[in-house]
Amino acid sequence: MVFDLNKCLGCQTCTISCKRQWTRDEGMDNQWWAVVNTMPGKGTPKNWEGMGGGWNEKGEPNPSRIPLRDEYGDAWTFNKEEIFYGGKGKESHLKPVNAKGEAPDWGPNWDEDEGGGEYPNSHFFYLPRICNHCTHPACLEACPRGAIYKRDEDGIVLVNDKQCKGFRFCMEACPYKRIYYNHVRDVAQKCIFCFPRIEKGVAPACARQCPGRLRFVGYLDDENGPIHKLVHKWKVALPLHEEHGTQPNVYYVPPLSPPSVDINGKVDLSKPRIPLDYLQGLFGPRVEEVLAVLQAEKEKKAKGLPSELMDTLIVYKWPEDIFPDFVQDPAQL
Repeated sequence: MVFDLNKCLGCQTCTISCKRQWTRDEGMDNQWWAVVNTMPGKGTPKNWEGMGGGWNEKGEPNPSRIPLRDEYGDAWTFNKEEIFYGGKGKESHLKPVNAKGEAPDWGPNWDEDEGGGEYPNSHFFYLPRICNHCTHPACLEACPRGAIYKRDEDGIVLVNDKQCKGFRFCMEACPYKRIYYNHVRDVAQKCIFCFPRIEKGVAPACARQCPGRLRFVGYLDDENGPIHKLVHKWKVALPLHEEHGTQPNVYYVPPLSPPSVDINGKVDLSKPRIPLDYLQGLFGPRVEEVLAVLQAEKEKKAKGLPSELMDTLIVYKWPEDIFPDFVQDPAQL
């Protein structure tokens, strides 16, 4: 999958479509297999980028830890009975309560739209995240039960919940911290890349429901597909935190940035508002080169010149242009 971050609205439609489809059973209340984080921000789970995991330069496991349930953000309940049916709608207001019966102090995208920088150069962008279905998944090698496996036919990484005993070594090993623990069933659970839909030619729910049309789905080796063009031909899609060595198969077209302005409103075209070193920390040293390509192709398109890259990113025909191998309408099955 490729995410074009220049098109993400932060609307969380992907988050909700995934939640409604896959994580409604017991013990899955706090599970959000698809999330959209505001960046710069602490993310989901909180401060996941500093928890370790993955592999070092020698190919050895990096030290890591299992995120606490509170760091993911526990499931909340609301005083709906009191407000809507208890006659106190004018005296009180809707209040969330966590599993401990307390006012929550963290949740998915808790720091929504807070971002970074100082006025007048404050900035933020949205970062959708799912399991990266890595080529060299640390979660798979960490599992002593052999319960995690990667499918040969499409590279999707899955958990066999009949073999899983809830040891949670996978949660410790994953550098992206995209695995949850179901405390009711005592198993690890994660994004399954909507494999039952993929098998029927239907795009994952998060991609099909995305109103911004930013989630491209396909195969890296399909030279006519958008994934191959964005990752290998135009080389504008980059993995997130590639330094973990797991070879993630989710890629991001980094966000372009408006120029900085001084206190008098004077624009400085040489300074992007989103710091370049921050983007390089997320997507690696090629960010500057990628942004230059995007800007150049954008300017060509604005002048009426042809640009295959811009045409690919724009997505004129939906769903054919964005996930050409998965255009089946689920309502027709």
